[in-house]
Amino acid sequence: MYKKFSEFLQDKDKICVIQAENPDGDSMGSAIALDYLLADKEVTLYCPVDVPKYLRYFPDWSRVTNEFDYKADGYIIVDTAAEVLLSKLLDDTAIRNRLYNAPVLVLDHHETEDDLNFPHEAIIEVLPSCTELIYKICKAENVVIEKQAAEAIFQGLLSDTLGLTSSSVTADTFEVAADLMRLGANITDLEEKRREFMKKSPRILDYKAELIRRIEYSLDGELATVHIPWEDIQEYSDEYNPNVLILEEMRLVTGVKVAVAVKTYPDGKVTGKIRTGIDAPIADKIAGYFGGGGHPQAAGFRTYDTTYDEVVRDLVKIVPELMADVE
Repeated sequence: MYKKFSEFLQDKDKICVIQAENPDGDSMGSAIALDYLLADKEVTLYCPVDVPKYLRYFPDWSRVTNEFDYKADGYIIVDTAAEVLLSKLLDDTAIRNRLYNAPVLVLDHHETEDDLNFPHEAIIEVLPSCTELIYKICKAENVVIEKQAAEAIFQGLLSDTLGLTSSSVTADTFEVAADLMRLGANITDLEEKRREFMKKSPRILDYKAELIRRIEYSLDGELATVHIPWEDIQEYSDEYNPNVLILEEMRLVTGVKVAVAVKTYPDGKVTGKIRTGIDAPIADKIAGYFGGGGHPQAAGFRTYDTTYDEVVRDLVKIVPELMADVE
């Protein structure tokens, strides 16, 4: 399976690495790591949205651009195989046509089914992070991992596993982390850089207090939801992602088993981020109901032509059913 990576690169001099329109620490780490790992290639890094400020702790984050490279010999999509997460990119006819007519390799670690409807190769393995998949590919294909690449891989791993604490983490994951440290990644330095960019201005702290007051509880307190309307997205998202600001706080409320932050947009789009505890590993199943996917404790979805209230109504219906399956 991993040979697809080497085979894909064989006859190509210029590679474009693509992230979805909801970049996170894992997709950013994957893209930056590939930039370092493919030192013998000309690499461009593409994301259809500007890199959020809270992800700018990655060295060379500014290499990521929203200018698509139509002249690349091949394209590597990282951290997703779901068309819904690439809709902003695929809605552009010129980009869609280029992906239909150029070699594409997908690297993903989610259980979500590969539903990309253009020709592509894929390496998909259920793992804690996409960067761990990249690490395994490098080891199998004898790709040298220098310090910078090791740090980017480690940052992605830390991001998608909540600091190596999520239920997806295995003994193998810790062995990967140990090897990355031997390769030069310093977890203390990496965490300090991340924390520096996680600092909040007084304005953002005030907004967080407002979000906390907005939290709604259902199902005898087991379901917590919060609405983030378009006006909030416009005003605050560039400085701090409201989802990141509130979700962990919601999940840590006594009695809450499922926390969902719902964003609504003027075009009818609705997105949801889901976090659950180890006693309710159903985040991926909840997301699947709305056409999304992810991990048992962290997942997301995007849907259209609905409202926040309708999403909550559906959550109140499906969460008990999914919880009953777990019990």
